[in-house]
Amino acid sequence: MNSGRPYRMRARAEAAEATRRRVFNAAADLLRQRLRADIRLEDVAAGAGVTVQTVLRVAGSKTELFQVAFEHLLAEIAEQLYGAEPGDVDAAVRTWFDHYEQFGDVVVRTLADETDPAVSPIVEVGRAKHRQRVEHLLGPLLTTRQADERARVLDALVCASDVYTWKLLRRDFGRSRTEAEATMRLMIESIVRSRQ
Repeated sequence: MNSGRPYRMRARAEAAEATRRRVFNAAADLLRQRLRADIRLEDVAAGAGVTVQTVLRVAGSKTELFQVAFEHLLAEIAEQLYGAEPGDVDAAVRTWFDHYEQFGDVVVRTLADETDPAVSPIVEVGRAKHRQRVEHLLGPLLTTRQADERARVLDALVCASDVYTWKLLRRDFGRSRTEAEATMRLMIESIVRSRQ
């Protein structure tokens, strides 16, 4: 008699999951373009094609919404940035530039907003992830065995490959991507050579 009920329940569950994905994808898309503080729940709702009430029902709160959306972006960024083989400076610089060309401006704006208690943890995660990526990609090139010296060299490599370096080269100095990549490679290779 109720043969249609399991089908309807499954269809409802699938529709709810599709709505959930649209809401979090809309929030992640907005985070790619704007500061978190500049994004309203109405913007997310419009992007997902739902009401603000649906956004809150799905996410629970604005804080939770952006936390999940940020985690989604981190996973996407990690996949993008770990494409280079460890020790390959050219590939590392290319993947950083792929990332910075797509997200660099919003990352720089987010860094300017890091005094916001909701943004500060996001910035800290980003810094830690960047350092991990630098160590993963460029660590094999470091020959120094002393921990304090290795940490200093790693600090220099983190600075050389940072989003602010990209901003200086691309936005402030107006260098082409090719020129900017060559400059970042020069800095990284100079740091590595000076410690061999």
